[in-house]
Amino acid sequence: MPPGVYRPQTDTGLLRRALRRERITTRTEVLDLGTGSGALAVEAARLGARVTAVDISWRALAAAWCNGLLNGHVVKVRHGDLSAAVPGRRFDLVVTNPPYVPAPGESRPRGRARAWDAGTDGRLLIDRICAAAPAVLSPAGRLLIVHSHLSGVEETLARLHAGGLRAEVVERTRLPFGPVLRSRLGWLRERGLVGGRTTEELVVIRAEHA
Repeated sequence: MPPGVYRPQTDTGLLRRALRRERITTRTEVLDLGTGSGALAVEAARLGARVTAVDISWRALAAAWCNGLLNGHVVKVRHGDLSAAVPGRRFDLVVTNPPYVPAPGESRPRGRARAWDAGTDGRLLIDRICAAAPAVLSPAGRLLIVHSHLSGVEETLARLHAGGLRAEVVERTRLPFGPVLRSRLGWLRERGLVGGRTTEELVVIRAEHA
């Protein structure tokens, strides 16, 4: 876990649980978008899949590749911006834990914050993933995406449906705000995103071609 790379947390575990319910064989092609440490890529490889891990951070890709080797698996890594790193390819399973935390200001996040900050509505990358999903999934492919209720679960479902995908929430959990959300609690309340609560709900959405 080099400095600046997102450490596996509750959202990673939630997505891992959903991943393990999918049918994965030695012929399954898996794409891990925004791989971070490679925890999900390594889990998919452990289940037998052929895995490609994508990240815009070179440091994250190095971590994912090394963590694959440390666990006895080869994870292919590709540097780039989401599915643009694998042009023209389709996958049987796409897993992604994108940045989804609403953040003050309109500028793109820098440094460590790139792992969680996602614009004022938390959808900076989520909307792009929803738009790209139909083209990057094989005909029987599935998408698993995790994010917070703060970034609009119904909006994600609607966008996936609009793209011709059947989508549903398959995992949920609620947990107390972590340090990042606590540090901007006043701003979140001003925007009407949290009310008086200090907990957030994380969900995993599963989508496939209708």
